[in-house]
Amino acid sequence: MDITKKIRIGELLVQNRIITQEQLISALAEQKKTGCQLGRALINLNFIKEVELLNFLSRQLNIPFLDIAQYPRNPEIIKLLPESAARRFSVLLLENNEFDVLLAMADPTDLIGLDELSRILKKTIRPAVVREGDLLMAIDQSYRRTDEINNLAEQLRSDMSEDDNLDLNAMLASAEAADAPVVKLLRSVFEDAVQVRVSDIHIEPQENKLYIRFRIDGVLHQQTEADLKIAAALVLRLKLMSGLDIGEKRLPQDGRFQIKVRRQSIDVRLSTMPTIYGESVVMRLLMQNAQGFALEKLGMAPEMLVRFRKLLHRPDGIILVTGPTGSGKTTTLYAALSELNSSANKIITVEDPVEYRLPGINQVQVNEKIELDFARVLRSALRQDPDIVLIGEMRDHETAQIGLRAAMTGHLVLSTLHTNDAISSPIRLMDMGVPPYMIAMSLLAVIAQRLVRVVCESCMQPYTPEPFEQAWLKLELNDTLQQHSFVQGKGCSHCNGTGYQGRIGVYELLEMNSELADAANQRDTSVFIRRARQQLAGKTLRSSASAMAAAGRTTVSEAMRITNQFED
Repeated sequence: MDITKKIRIGELLVQNRIITQEQLISALAEQKKTGCQLGRALINLNFIKEVELLNFLSRQLNIPFLDIAQYPRNPEIIKLLPESAARRFSVLLLENNEFDVLLAMADPTDLIGLDELSRILKKTIRPAVVREGDLLMAIDQSYRRTDEINNLAEQLRSDMSEDDNLDLNAMLASAEAADAPVVKLLRSVFEDAVQVRVSDIHIEPQENKLYIRFRIDGVLHQQTEADLKIAAALVLRLKLMSGLDIGEKRLPQDGRFQIKVRRQSIDVRLSTMPTIYGESVVMRLLMQNAQGFALEKLGMAPEMLVRFRKLLHRPDGIILVTGPTGSGKTTTLYAALSELNSSANKIITVEDPVEYRLPGINQVQVNEKIELDFARVLRSALRQDPDIVLIGEMRDHETAQIGLRAAMTGHLVLSTLHTNDAISSPIRLMDMGVPPYMIAMSLLAVIAQRLVRVVCESCMQPYTPEPFEQAWLKLELNDTLQQHSFVQGKGCSHCNGTGYQGRIGVYELLEMNSELADAANQRDTSVFIRRARQQLAGKTLRSSASAMAAAGRTTVSEAMRITNQFED
């Protein structure tokens, strides 16, 4: 079939009995309502699977159907097509030959787009059809802002005096302009960060250089190395955006601001820290349009999820979630609140900071500057007649004691605690000065968790564990080790060459039954530790991590890495 002739995809699908006439009519109505392509409307209505549609298009148009995640990509060739055109028409340039080019397309029937792209590239186009989601991700990865960021950093450096100190008043005036170099540089940094799913941006002055690093799936990657002279301008601008004291460089400061990047609203938590070479800045990016806090998405084993749900529907008591910073505790708590959120429950949260806005829930931001601390807010919250209370973190004796007392007087309380594992949490409460009887009477359960990186499905391949890895696995899998197959990612364009894409939780759940409650009520903690270990036998964080590796969700090395965080 000639690709230059308009193809009526709907009629062809009906003729080949892939969809019915009634389904086509429904899809056309959906297309008119949403403005999307007909193929996307058919997929959204579940009338046809995306792979089925793309294979059909490939056969009808006599063009290849490519897995773009596996297809080799040359950055120099890709950038022959401007990013604006690539995003406008949802295409990616893969090959550039003497007379024609190979173009990956989500919709190869877009004749207007093909004409315009042919005019831009001045060559004949050989289209290939690819999955839309994979294509959009490939565009994000291919049009990275690295060169742009380096150029803007150099422009900012050249605009600044070589020998004079930074003029704060001049910077205050110029930074308000949208085309100011410092504004454009930060905009590019944020756009690049959003494209590659960054959780934290680190701006770190060193002796002779300024480093900008991104944390992706829990691991830091260097993005840019720039001249140290621009550090002061970046920090100043970020302080202005956060409402911080721009004259204070000797003390750490915390702030926050909101920005909109590529139609996404992002809440940025900012922390500054004075170092010997200047102020270091770390920014955590929180996507405010992130949807779907759901218990099923956390990665808990089905049996543990049933137990956790049962605990969440208890009328009173306290459930603690523990783990280091960045281990997903907030996500677990928000998923629990989403489960409990209904018109029948009054829910109040006391947080520092409020990371995500949850509709239907009363969220309170702690503010130490006006002495609005956890304990003070919590005392007031309990006078608001809540059914469920979330305490962002139990940091001190007073907050812990109020929280446990609330759990004893008819409230379900959820909170976090910084300990390495579940068994350590009741002992930590005792160390904070909480009477053992309060722990025994109010504590329902402790969940300890970590996040492991998930193997990239696009480049997953079989893997034979090394002898030392097999020895580690055998401690948990015992004689069943040989029954499992293990995988690793070789690295591809889909995962930026890391072999991993995304993260998932591993958990252990310690329930406070009557036996453990009796042990917790004793001053001798060794009895409690012994009984808790008996309950958790085969159900520890280490067991959960090794099970993830055996199931092919993560690698053995990643499972070992996260268990080394809490094992000697």
